[in-house]
Amino acid sequence: MDQPPLTPTEFSSAVTAITSAFGDPTRREIYLFSREHAEGVTAAEVARRFELHPNVARHHLDKLAGGGYLEVAVARIGNAGAGRPSKLYRATEQSATLEFPVRHDDLLVALLGRALALIPANEAAAMAEEVGMEYGRVMAKSLGDTSDGQRSFRSALHAVADALTAHGFAAHAEKHGTELRIVSEHCPFGGAAIENPVICAVDRGMVRGMLGALYGDTSPELESSIPMGDQVCVTAVEA
Repeated sequence: MDQPPLTPTEFSSAVTAITSAFGDPTRREIYLFSREHAEGVTAAEVARRFELHPNVARHHLDKLAGGGYLEVAVARIGNAGAGRPSKLYRATEQSATLEFPVRHDDLLVALLGRALALIPANEAAAMAEEVGMEYGRVMAKSLGDTSDGQRSFRSALHAVADALTAHGFAAHAEKHGTELRIVSEHCPFGGAAIENPVICAVDRGMVRGMLGALYGDTSPELESSIPMGDQVCVTAVEA
């Protein structure tokens, strides 16, 4: 059975929960680091890797564990079972893709894709992006605080990534060289987007609409996408 759309309150709650766990850029990197080590990581290892005080590293790990993204076990670190027991933090099964319930009607998305396929490619992309922009503005309003102009570009970008994650995109913001970008590890449109990649323009429009409301005019550009055979969708963003 399809689940009903998120209400503004439910949406805001979901984003708040994600922001609490991933609102700090270092914490995001620590989470990704823990995912790379299936056997688990300790606070000491995280402290060394990110040049943090052990108590700060432990705080970040406990915050992630409190949100359900890491699980904690106690193990002896050392030879032959000797050594002091340490907490081991491992990425949980449910956090492997950070998937949220998909909030769309599969049939309508499939019909949208087929309808767009009947239109010249450039017109279809423009139409899909416009729809995404309108929806992105609505999403930004659900976040609140869209009119005071106090958000930095970086904080707005993280807010957009968190909002996309709450809608099933498993997204995070990152710096790549001199470029800021949003990376989405999951496509909530599924097979419809693979059959009709023009639907990806909706994603780009959502980013533009949200950033426009939270920060100001931007020029997001989709660099890679899952429907085109990539592992993730990457949207580069310029202020």
